[in-house]
Amino acid sequence: MQAATDERRDLADFLDTLTADQWVQPSLCEGWTVRDVVAHVVSYEEIGYLGVAATAVRAGFRPGCLNRVRLNAYREREPEQLVALLRDHLTPSGLTAGAGGRIGLTDGLIHHQDIRRTLHEPREAPADRLAVVLPYSLRAPVLPSKGNAAGLHAIATDLDWQHGDGPEVRGPAEALLMAFAGRCDALADLDGPGLDTLTDRVKAKR
Repeated sequence: MQAATDERRDLADFLDTLTADQWVQPSLCEGWTVRDVVAHVVSYEEIGYLGVAATAVRAGFRPGCLNRVRLNAYREREPEQLVALLRDHLTPSGLTAGAGGRIGLTDGLIHHQDIRRTLHEPREAPADRLAVVLPYSLRAPVLPSKGNAAGLHAIATDLDWQHGDGPEVRGPAEALLMAFAGRCDALADLDGPGLDTLTDRVKAKR
């Protein structure tokens, strides 16, 4: 939970540096601008589990529509309002507090990179956070990571972490995380005989 709080604080600090033009740039999330991604990150913080249940009803119990319903409630808020809301909810609550804060940490770290990568503003994601998020992402039901990593031997070159059996895919932990989560942008940072298989899977799901 502390790592999730720290990640959100780092994201808020970075967002404070963005220009108006950067806020409307496309992110790595298809169809979402940088502002949309931030709106998504905060969109569950003001509702509890009953609110999530109500949202599920509105979404017709379709998981793919759940985030869209929540996003639409925040999409028109100004950047400064979104950052203020993020700072008011640095510690995840409700749904994002699940799994001991791992949901909030995973969501925050991946979306932080969705913004930084598209704006060409790299950072060195903290290794202790990646060490939690990378394995958790492989069992998070809302991410395609488990399927993308299936039958591959993933090796992080900057962490003491590896997963699975099969053709190797190796590279920085952050790039493995992002590629398994379906971000084509991260594929260029990886190599190994299993990379072609991973590339085909990621591109097929776009």
